[in-house]
Amino acid sequence: MESKFEKLFVKGTGVPSKSLDNRLSSDDLVEFDEGFVDTPIPTLTWRSFAMGLSVSMGGFIFGYDTGQIAGVLESDDFRRRFGELEASGETYHFSRVRAGLIVALLSIGTLIGALVAAPFADRFGRKWTMSGFCVIIIVGVIVQMTSEYPKWYQVVLGRWVAGLGVGALSVLVPLYQSESAPRHIRGAMISCYQLFNTLGILSANCINLGTGNLSDSGAWRIPLGITFIRILILGIGALLFPDSPRFDYRAGRIDKAKKSLMRFYGIPHNHKQLHLELEGIREKYEEDMAAQDERWYHMFSAPGMKHRLLLGATLHGLHQLTGANFFFYTAATVFRGFGVQNRYISQVILGAIDFGGSCLSLYTVENFGRRKSLIVGAIWMSVCCAVYASIGHFELNEAMPELTPGPGRAMVVVACLFMLGFASTWGPIVWVIIAEIYPSRYRARAMGLATASNWLWNFLLAFFTPFITEAIDFRYGYIFSGCLFVGVATVYFGVIEACVFQPGQAGMNHQGIPRRSLVKIKLPITMVLPTHAIFPNQVHAKIQIVVRQH
Repeated sequence: MESKFEKLFVKGTGVPSKSLDNRLSSDDLVEFDEGFVDTPIPTLTWRSFAMGLSVSMGGFIFGYDTGQIAGVLESDDFRRRFGELEASGETYHFSRVRAGLIVALLSIGTLIGALVAAPFADRFGRKWTMSGFCVIIIVGVIVQMTSEYPKWYQVVLGRWVAGLGVGALSVLVPLYQSESAPRHIRGAMISCYQLFNTLGILSANCINLGTGNLSDSGAWRIPLGITFIRILILGIGALLFPDSPRFDYRAGRIDKAKKSLMRFYGIPHNHKQLHLELEGIREKYEEDMAAQDERWYHMFSAPGMKHRLLLGATLHGLHQLTGANFFFYTAATVFRGFGVQNRYISQVILGAIDFGGSCLSLYTVENFGRRKSLIVGAIWMSVCCAVYASIGHFELNEAMPELTPGPGRAMVVVACLFMLGFASTWGPIVWVIIAEIYPSRYRARAMGLATASNWLWNFLLAFFTPFITEAIDFRYGYIFSGCLFVGVATVYFGVIEACVFQPGQAGMNHQGIPRRSLVKIKLPITMVLPTHAIFPNQVHAKIQIVVRQH
């Protein structure tokens, strides 16, 4: 005889039954033992690992481009081709405006790419859209590499074109990971985007260190050309994986969605978790179909969406206003006070700490929670910014840092502590929250808007930082210190964390309750589990979940 839960699906397909009310009730959760297994779920399957490794290459591409442009601008050959001749008539340099355009026009492209990615992803699928935008990045890199004297504007155009692809990937990669990764590792999987971002920065710094002494065009064309390797890994790798289960379900490919979930989770076709996931996807799909006549701008008036959109844009703006780029920008000067004369070595050191902290974030994001990590991280970084600015302004000889080695050493230590705090908290966790807080039917577009805020502030900081530091020197750090306290308030009042179940644990559940019992758990929650970031004006809502433990 069929169990009550089995009736929810057409036998052998996992397709939701259309003849019944398919919504699961608490009683359903208690009674669906018959015919289904509840074996431990693997923490990580090789398919999930391979997917995370391949798709996260989108973060690597952005990080690599961010890191290598600093070395490219320092290349003697690049300056001779695209710089301006100094009054002495012997050397070339970049004016602040020209250097700002070369660096910052990428961010304008990324802003546009982040905004236009969502409609393509909803129409053509996540993986095909990722591969398509990889082609756009290839075009942009080719335009840059083929630039010749004196067409510096061709370099700018190439970076803008490449930025279209990089910005789109900054939305598509977390979107695909949030819709495909098993929920118990979803936060860590999305954090891999930022982890690979930092790995890209570190790799670019190391390559700049190796090519910095070349006197020909290889000094800048080699770092640019290496970009092709990463783009091909992502562009081809994305096609080797299925589209996200949620997109396949929405497109009517329910069997494919089921198989994808089975492979990513590493569970059989009759596992309870599989059918719970399918039921959750189905409910979301029906909600979307009920609102399919809505126009895209109705998103702004949907219940709760104004708060979510504002929170997403604010968090991503504050992500840039933490001041991480300020430390990279001033690193060469500060490290000279530490005795490091090679401008590339300072970038490598900070890049290595950034990458190490991002590795640590894979643990903190799942074990200390999003909210707590962001608050502690913001306070940590705010103190570091204030100390760094004070020492730099009052103690360091900016013109000749070698004359003040003590303050130089102190600032290097503070810079390293800041980078560790950023990489293990705000660096990756903001991307995780943005991928979790939006309803499925608005997720792609809402993530695009939030990410566009990131790129807008990235452009503003990249272009105006040279002018600001010239005017107020290291006191610029006080601005970031204040912004970080705004970040503390934003997270404290705007982000509430909910509890989630951790599957695959033996003996105890996430509350420490023995599995062989019938328990009632009350959780503060406003969205379908496992969403972690919710809003304070909704936190008093309670849901009572009845779970049968085995």
